[in-house]
Amino acid sequence: MPDIGPMEIILVLAIALLVLGPSKLPEIGKSLGASIREFRKATTDVQESMRLDAPAAAPAAPPAPAAPPVAVSSAPAVASTQVPPTPQPPAQSPGSGEPQAGA
Repeated sequence: MPDIGPMEIILVLAIALLVLGPSKLPEIGKSLGASIREFRKATTDVQESMRLDAPAAAPAAPPAPAAPPVAVSSAPAVASTQVPPTPQPPAQSPGSGEPQAGA
């Protein structure tokens, strides 16, 4: 993208002066400045509202700490000495199950 230097700005202003005339040029500059100020104000308001909304959207729980590094050893692994629990048969309710003999 080409840079706009002082010579290009002077050329654009000279063409605007010829096309619009000396009486309209200050009015157009004033309205252009007002529109730029309004645009900047609107963008600043949007940025401020985004900053205010950002803390509310933060998660309630703090992040989990990083796991400590695991040391690698050359010793063989020791088997667990805990015995897993034995599964229990499901309990039957008095009304369910096989029919009673002699009924």
